[in-house]
Amino acid sequence: MTDVEVTAVHSRESKRGENAYVADARSSSSDIELHRRFSFFACLGLAFSLLNSWTAMAASLSVVLGSGGQVAMVWGLVVSAIGTMFMVVSLAEICHVFPLSGGQYDWTYCVASPRWRNGLSFTVGWAACAGWISLLAGGSSLCMQFVLGIVAIFHPDFETTNWQNFLLFLLFPLVAGLLNLFGVKILPAVDKIAYFLGIIGIVVVSIVLLVCSRGRYQSAKDVFATFSNATGWPDGMAFIIGLLQSTLGLTAFDAASHMVEEIPKPAKNAPRIMIIAVALGSVTAWIFMVVILFALSDFEAVAAAPTGPLLQIYYQSTNSLAGATCLVMFNLVSMFMAVQAVTTVSSRMVMSFARDRGLGPLSPYLSPIHHKLMVPAWSIVFVTLWVFVFGLIYLGSSIALNAILSAAVVLLQISYMVPIVVVLVRGGKTAYAGHSKTWGLGRWRVPINVGAISFGLLTSVCFLFPPMLPVAGPTMNYAVVVLAVVFMFCGLVYAFDGRKKFHGPVDLEERLMTNKME
Repeated sequence: MTDVEVTAVHSRESKRGENAYVADARSSSSDIELHRRFSFFACLGLAFSLLNSWTAMAASLSVVLGSGGQVAMVWGLVVSAIGTMFMVVSLAEICHVFPLSGGQYDWTYCVASPRWRNGLSFTVGWAACAGWISLLAGGSSLCMQFVLGIVAIFHPDFETTNWQNFLLFLLFPLVAGLLNLFGVKILPAVDKIAYFLGIIGIVVVSIVLLVCSRGRYQSAKDVFATFSNATGWPDGMAFIIGLLQSTLGLTAFDAASHMVEEIPKPAKNAPRIMIIAVALGSVTAWIFMVVILFALSDFEAVAAAPTGPLLQIYYQSTNSLAGATCLVMFNLVSMFMAVQAVTTVSSRMVMSFARDRGLGPLSPYLSPIHHKLMVPAWSIVFVTLWVFVFGLIYLGSSIALNAILSAAVVLLQISYMVPIVVVLVRGGKTAYAGHSKTWGLGRWRVPINVGAISFGLLTSVCFLFPPMLPVAGPTMNYAVVVLAVVFMFCGLVYAFDGRKKFHGPVDLEERLMTNKME
């Protein structure tokens, strides 16, 4: 479809569905624009700190220790890195052609046929928004786990209640939300600091672990070939479930695509940042996984530690409570940096989707940029409040962390796969017709797209399975419930509001032209 045809289709749909909301969206969101305050390196810092692969994987060791153990930690990461790279390269090409802040749902609208574009785009938008909010909840959960681990290592007899865990959980999204509301001018500097802190952290922690563990390293066989299965599932299924840890560490690589209105030359820089972030995250995380496996001395003690696996590994290596606490502070600070970065990006995702009437009657309230704060204030409040709702899972589930992380990964994987499937089915020439690009996947598009879809389907299905057998109420994987609720509301909002009022990206061609020129 050519530019002229896309414009014509969009114009006809707009005339049919034009309403006061669209006019308000154009005046309130378009007239007050976000500044391009994020440089290439600032946005790379945001993307790297948001992926935060080494810390995310280290913090979620409890997910993988009984689901593949060392083999899943080392070789599972290789599998996840390859599958995720297929995904990010496939989406980077689409982002290069269509640099739009809505990311996956905007891309789906642009590459899909006129018959299917509205419904598919709407569904992807809901999956992406819910996925980002789930990821914010997951990051807050990991921060909470670090704090509880520090408390446990100094006070072994102290036991927290579910209510205490819930209140501690709320602290991190609350602080991140306030920082995003009132500290937007310093966020680029914060993201640069987060990038360098992440690099410094992995170097310092790795050196300390290797030096302190010298003379009592695990053997290479223990590190690279020891498989553990405490799930009740067959070994193959246990390994796939264990991929949640490494896939989580590489999820949310689309961050830069949602910041295209705030970075220079987005058609060029956003795809580069997406690919570089995954490459850096994969390499640094793999190195760190190998380091901590060589450094630990008692796998069974690590798996059963009330402090959490990572802090126990640090303690086994340093044999010092103070030393272990100092090391884990790198992870805690890095993870909180990720929480604030996820708050930034998820609020932009919600803002973009609301601007296009994707969130039903709430859209007019979530789309505007606050004229004084110069941020999507109500979108920030919205995502923060929904994270509070996610925290309620802690009141009823003993494995809430697994459920929250599974929901985040699966929802985002779904949002990634749909535009890739559409491009694969329609073909690049048809999907990109009339839109210029300076690079593309060419003949490699089909195998790369197929690899991305295969990885996404495998992980999305298996991550919804209970993490262990037999299944009881407290050990159920509540990610299934989260997905059911998300798509139920998606269907209801589309039926009663979106079917008539959602017509894809507002001012599509104008935004495309602007983002390709700047």
